[in-house]
Amino acid sequence: MHLVRYLSPVDGRPSPGVRTGDTVAPLPGVNSFAELLRLTREDLQAEVDKAGEALPVAGLTFLPPIDGRGEVWCAGVTYERSRGARMEESSEQSVYDKVYTADRPELFQKAPAWRVVVDGEPVGIRSDSGHDVPEPELAVVANSHGEIVGFTVCNDMSSRSIEGVNPLYVPQAKLFAGGCALASGIRPVWEVADPKKLGINLVIRRGGDEVFSGTTSTEKLVRELQDLIDALFLPNDFPDGVILATGTGIVPELDFALAEGDVITITIDEVGTLTNTVAVGREPFEFLATNNLEGLR
Repeated sequence: MHLVRYLSPVDGRPSPGVRTGDTVAPLPGVNSFAELLRLTREDLQAEVDKAGEALPVAGLTFLPPIDGRGEVWCAGVTYERSRGARMEESSEQSVYDKVYTADRPELFQKAPAWRVVVDGEPVGIRSDSGHDVPEPELAVVANSHGEIVGFTVCNDMSSRSIEGVNPLYVPQAKLFAGGCALASGIRPVWEVADPKKLGINLVIRRGGDEVFSGTTSTEKLVRELQDLIDALFLPNDFPDGVILATGTGIVPELDFALAEGDVITITIDEVGTLTNTVAVGREPFEFLATNNLEGLR
């Protein structure tokens, strides 16, 4: 089961629903994900149990599983591999070594809801960056009460060349058009037995050929998921919920960089799959702003 947003075949408006296999059941009386993520975990589960008559998936357009005032944030340097990769590329290695073991995690805002792309849409790399990689991450979905209610797949696209020059350039290395992708579904927390024992797999294809692959497990995540959410909520309110990507344990070696047209596929056991094709620059993502104005996202 996954919680999804899709364009209603009846009126063309974004609608929340429950996807099971090849069908989607609407949630009667619920008009947005923001409404769902204002509920307590117990009340959200009760709403999911009220799902209506199922529709076939065929022909439906799925949207990112976040809307309203929802935001995507990221935690950094939470895997040993991430610490090593950041130190390899950076002129200021010690900051990454220190944050890996510090009490306070690295947290940064990645995207508001309207900037997020979904499975099947392109992901971006900056036109002024010469070295870019995907970062496959387990994303934790929290409601407005700070409770973990589900999980999804995030691709936290990153410019290694920009961040490597100076850690203060992290916002420019992380926040850009097409820089944040989410799978179309949220797997409810009550359906995932142990989120700290999930396999993560990344495959990158170029012209149909596999040019990189890697695997890791959330067992290697050094932070506790609820601790990350608690740190995020300590100084902030998230009235329509928040999605927190929990860091990556897969980073290609320094001799690999993404290219336009590469196809990135990320799979997380029990959670889902995310596939996107790489585009360069701002222009391929102008649809995000246009669709937002038209109320289609």
